[in-house]
Amino acid sequence: MGDKAHTHPGAAGRARAADRPTSVRNVVLVGPSGSGKTTLVEALALTAGAVNRAGRVEDGGTVSDYDAIEHRQQRSVQLSLVPVEWDGIKINLLDTPGYADFVGELRAGLRAADAALFVVSASDGVDGSTRMVWDECAAVGMPRAIVVTHLEAARADFTEMTRVCAEAFGGDDPDAVLPLYLPLHGPEGPDGHAPVTGLIGLLTQKLFDYSSGEREEHEPDPDRLPLIEEARARLIEGIIAESEDETLMDRYLGGEPCDVETLIEDLEKAVARGAFFPVLAAAPAAEGARRGLGTVELLGLITGGFPTPPEHGTPRVTSIDGTPRELDPCDPDAPLVAEVVKTSSDPYVGRISLVRLFSGTLRADQTVHVSGHGLADRGHEDHDVDERIGALSTPFGKQQRPVSHVIAGDLACVAKLSRAETGDTLSAKDDPLLMEPWEMPDPLLPLAIRAHSKPDEDKLSQGLARLVAEDPTMRLEHNQDTHQVVLWCLGEAHADVALERLRSRYGVQVDVVAHRVPLRETFGARASGRGRHVKQSGGHGQFAICEIDVEPLPGGSGIEFVDRVVGGAVPRQFIPSVEKGVRAQAAKGVAAGHPLIDVRVTLRDGKAHSVDSSDAAFQTAGALALREAAADTRINLLEPVAAVSVLVGDDYVGPVMSDLSGRRGRVLGTEQSAGGRTLVRAEVPEIEIGRYSVDLRALSHGTARFSRRYVRHEPMPAQVAERVREEAVGS
Repeated sequence: MGDKAHTHPGAAGRARAADRPTSVRNVVLVGPSGSGKTTLVEALALTAGAVNRAGRVEDGGTVSDYDAIEHRQQRSVQLSLVPVEWDGIKINLLDTPGYADFVGELRAGLRAADAALFVVSASDGVDGSTRMVWDECAAVGMPRAIVVTHLEAARADFTEMTRVCAEAFGGDDPDAVLPLYLPLHGPEGPDGHAPVTGLIGLLTQKLFDYSSGEREEHEPDPDRLPLIEEARARLIEGIIAESEDETLMDRYLGGEPCDVETLIEDLEKAVARGAFFPVLAAAPAAEGARRGLGTVELLGLITGGFPTPPEHGTPRVTSIDGTPRELDPCDPDAPLVAEVVKTSSDPYVGRISLVRLFSGTLRADQTVHVSGHGLADRGHEDHDVDERIGALSTPFGKQQRPVSHVIAGDLACVAKLSRAETGDTLSAKDDPLLMEPWEMPDPLLPLAIRAHSKPDEDKLSQGLARLVAEDPTMRLEHNQDTHQVVLWCLGEAHADVALERLRSRYGVQVDVVAHRVPLRETFGARASGRGRHVKQSGGHGQFAICEIDVEPLPGGSGIEFVDRVVGGAVPRQFIPSVEKGVRAQAAKGVAAGHPLIDVRVTLRDGKAHSVDSSDAAFQTAGALALREAAADTRINLLEPVAAVSVLVGDDYVGPVMSDLSGRRGRVLGTEQSAGGRTLVRAEVPEIEIGRYSVDLRALSHGTARFSRRYVRHEPMPAQVAERVREEAVGS
């Protein structure tokens, strides 16, 4: 696996496209922000000969984090693809952001990949969010390996970090998480820290020295071998336990020596089927060096142990009408099925779609069918259109390297798909198909915005549409009650990136305003009102008088209008006019400008004029009557209440329940969930959970998730209502 000799292919090899699905590996890098994923990708690209010693591609630029926003924020904010070749295998490295706000980019990477590298820092350990992603991968059987970085840190301890990983990721079988190599340390420096200069392979017992900047293979000193004996025995037992050869364990326990090549073969098979999770160490290349520590071993693991695209299978595929379709996994000659996993905009090329091919072959200038279904709740309309694709290319940093075609199992960029959005399916125009969408987190942080100026207002709608098309974890809302434009995001950093992209990419400057929840009004007691609309100014006048009674109704009743007029005091043709006026005024509100609900309005009397009465006059009289009735009684403010479900680790249940109670929430109950977590159910006023996604993350150290749904409006406490009224007056 990593102990074999390797050569890198050079520029000519890198330009050669993958010619069969089995010569492709799609690998996503997962880990917390700051764990070193991007640095590792660049180190792998350097070792594979894809970049020069300065860590730059041949035609300029870095291979990852090349977006201006990423440079300013000093962290990844989007999924990036870095293709390299090693031993004739094309490896698509998918670098994902580690910050929780960009989990949508992470999920896109998981969808496009067939295996995952979990990158953890020796100085920081394993956080709760990374454990949750590991569990998600385990649920779908995705093969995984672990890479320990930051071994140069003063308190870094590879052995201890391996133990932590086994505890965090091993579950019931910690012996399925074991190292393949042990780091070798050089002489201690002035600070007392001994740097890692090489690795020793536990299976082959070979020493790989990186101290010169190259990878040199040596036989280890005999006195080193006893130091690895225990770790080697445990690794062999772990591999044998997962071997498909059931007799191997008996032979091993009987004292029969195990052939190293057989062990490596069994190890690769166990990794590929997601039964064994090796731990490796890696570090970036030193200044002027050609290879970073452990990168050759890691590339060997990817090419030898990670599954090919045909082994990973295809997500569920249906016809447009929902009829299931069975396709041979990853067959280049089968019907075309590809998925847009990322959408971005280039100021010169236009929209660029990163696609993963699951079946068939995609060619430049081909006409395809673009199907988008299932994201209507995110502001994405369902669509089925035929589009002619532009050029096909492989991304590398800021550059796009043209290719003539892409086969099943590979990834590539497609230019000029003007209607395609992230999550859409590409298929043959004469055989349109649809892939089951992957699960996306709900954006639960509202960002209310308005155009900064008239020119910005003209561009705002198009800019927002493009922004949402690129990122399905954003939801655009035009709230009809508050008349606000609301961009729902995953967190503050997500919102900051959205605003910066609006400004820098689409030239739209916006102002952030306070988000308002849609309040309602209702009558606190019975009241009566008289609406008199009498005007005479030459010619036909206006004459309408109506008298109404208003009484509150139970929540959810809406507006009920009752006709109790006797004797024709209000002519029959004008009674609907009174109702129309009452409902129009109720929609505008009667006290603080919020819609009136849950009342019964009874029309009991009125007067009309044979000439001057009209539909418009009685509409006005109905509205005046409702306003007069409201002036004579108490008007209650109603606030929306949401049903909130929080899935949180057992250690944080108490703080979460206490926090919900402090938000005027009513905890309804708890349920035990798998993985040492608890589901807390509560009802909480929406005005109290505007920033709950941010606060919950801090409260639970990123390990909790929540969902919310509107259930009803209910009376707001008097002191809270008074504060809301004062804030409304102040604004």
